[in-house]
Amino acid sequence: MDWAGLNAFVAVAEHGGFSAAAEQLHLTQPAVSKRIALLEESLGTRLFDRLGRQVVLTEAGRLLLPRARQMLAEAESARRALQDLGHDIGGRLSLATSHHVGLHRLPALLRRFTALHPRAALDIRFMDSEQAYAQVLHGEVELAVTTLGPTEAPLRAMQVWNDPLSFAVAPDHPLARLPKVSLADVAAHPAVLPEPGTFTHRIVAETFARRGLSLQLRMTTNYMETIKMMVSVGLAWSALPNTMLDAQVQVLPVAGVQLSRQLGYVVHGGRTLSRAAQAFIGLLQAEASSA
Repeated sequence: MDWAGLNAFVAVAEHGGFSAAAEQLHLTQPAVSKRIALLEESLGTRLFDRLGRQVVLTEAGRLLLPRARQMLAEAESARRALQDLGHDIGGRLSLATSHHVGLHRLPALLRRFTALHPRAALDIRFMDSEQAYAQVLHGEVELAVTTLGPTEAPLRAMQVWNDPLSFAVAPDHPLARLPKVSLADVAAHPAVLPEPGTFTHRIVAETFARRGLSLQLRMTTNYMETIKMMVSVGLAWSALPNTMLDAQVQVLPVAGVQLSRQLGYVVHGGRTLSRAAQAFIGLLQAEASSA
């Protein structure tokens, strides 16, 4: 749309002539006349009739005038909204996160984000880490904050937290009574773990496989709180994040074995992130620097 031409058209219509419009627009009269001529040419119709020194709207001009005013008002509103981007952050941030990260790592960051940017709306979706990766890849969310796994282009991942895991059992579990515990001792008892194919299951399974050991799975579930409950009542052992360890379970120090996973955020390398997403990533990066 020829915004300059529309602006000149409205000015001529409202001021009743080219000279007054030129004065209001701080242009020369020939410049205003040229803008009107170009607009009429682009629309394929005459907008004004020049009756001597009098300028009157044609039928097409009368039809265009209210619409031109509306379009110019919308353009000004858009301009102001874009200018406001530099002063305040609003809009919607779409974020996918795993249940564990959402419960144990994000609350403080979310409080900080909403305090800094009260006009920003949060769309938080809880799901498995692998699903969160897929949502970023397919453009359904702007970023995911989750357990990090193998990442290939166009996805980009950044670690924020190191998340150590410990073998854990109930205090009355047979393994809890052993003076020393080997990986083979652990493998001889049933386990409860996240489902095969998840990043966390892969970390644990590969640790046993490197020693030529296999897992006995009593049950799989992707909810770490459910896994901890099953461990605490003696149904199985598991590898729990250290942030979840308490008096309900007993840690098994297995010689020569250290388990850990990385938590962080994932974005699509080809997507232009909203300012809300950029601001949240800034908080994540600050968190990574202080960790």
